[in-house]
Amino acid sequence: MSLVSNLIRSLLLTTFLSFIMPIMAIGTLLAAAFAIAHVPGLTAFGRIGSSQIWEFLAIFGGGYPLQGILAIGFSCGMVGCLFDLYNFYLYQDLRSQ
Repeated sequence: MSLVSNLIRSLLLTTFLSFIMPIMAIGTLLAAAFAIAHVPGLTAFGRIGSSQIWEFLAIFGGGYPLQGILAIGFSCGMVGCLFDLYNFYLYQDLRSQ
């Protein structure tokens, strides 16, 4: 395979995984908070935790939690993409020496 096709494949995979991982992490936190809310005696902690997570996401989404989680995922995806491009550039520079 050519070097460019390796770059494109690596770039797409890295960007996708960098986009998905924060969404999965926040989703796991939300699921845990909702699960804790169903445990007798811990209902208040679960509800407070889930409302705090929703408010945090709403800050990044201009009042909309779904837009907030997408904004965080997009930002992390772009950072992952930039790191992969830097790694590719560094690999090219080391290979030429």
